[in-house]
Amino acid sequence: MNHLRIISFLPAATEMVFALGFGDWLVGVSHECDFPPQAKEKPIVVRPALPLDKLSLREIDESVSARLRDGESLYKVDENLLRSLAPDLILTQNLCQVCAPSGNEVSQTLKTLPKKPKVLYLSPHSISDIFENVREVGKATGCLEPAEALIADSCARLEKISSRTRVLKKRPRVFCCEWLDPIYCSGHWVPEMVELAGGIDSLSRKGADSIRVEWEEIVNHAPEIFIVSPCGFDLQKALEQAPQLFGKPGWRDLPAVKNNQVYAVDANSCFARPGLRVVEGVELLAHLFHPEIFSWRGASDAFRPVAK
Repeated sequence: MNHLRIISFLPAATEMVFALGFGDWLVGVSHECDFPPQAKEKPIVVRPALPLDKLSLREIDESVSARLRDGESLYKVDENLLRSLAPDLILTQNLCQVCAPSGNEVSQTLKTLPKKPKVLYLSPHSISDIFENVREVGKATGCLEPAEALIADSCARLEKISSRTRVLKKRPRVFCCEWLDPIYCSGHWVPEMVELAGGIDSLSRKGADSIRVEWEEIVNHAPEIFIVSPCGFDLQKALEQAPQLFGKPGWRDLPAVKNNQVYAVDANSCFARPGLRVVEGVELLAHLFHPEIFSWRGASDAFRPVAK
């Protein structure tokens, strides 16, 4: 099998390459590629253009919106390092300009390379799209057989859950919050995750971008379970941001708050990244929605209840 030199601009793609068993082929990654731990040992080719660690949620939202409005990039590609790494294959996305360099940026970067690598764009909107991306990465790396095995295992795990939830008579009202200031609903594959896990989130946008939601809409939805899942955040950071909700009018009157059903989750691991770990996200949601049916055997730091 030919040993490809792969650069991943996308954390989910990095996870796929390692899951296929060819992490040693990765010669460069983005600053967000932190799973599995070996990914953090790779050279970083892409970094954010904004000092995200120094900004509040609202400042991040405003800065990102301003840069996109002005046609500025959200990422900086180390072009000198990229040239020296001489990749055969670049894995990136063309779905969300906030998640990684998009198509136009990658095209500009490629102009600086003497040897043009193959570029694989992964732009999923659903769980089936994510599985197709795994298949595409498998084909591009000559590892289709292990890719199909991963997909089959993931589908079996989801069917094990959905076979039990689709016959449920009671499905809790859920709100998955993908950003807290301003508040965004969930989009793309996350609403599907909620459905498979046996919940209903009527404010979500299945297969579409997440958007801002007025607080009054959430109050009217009266969620029985509230999931704090800010995009790009791990559990600890989600817990740190959750108190911003406490002062919202009617917060204490929400059924989820009254019944202690507000949870912060590790969005990076199981929700925001379109990789195979979304299956773990469905398993986690199934446990949170229906703990009497589904136990949780995953990571101990996947979620925490949020104090009122």
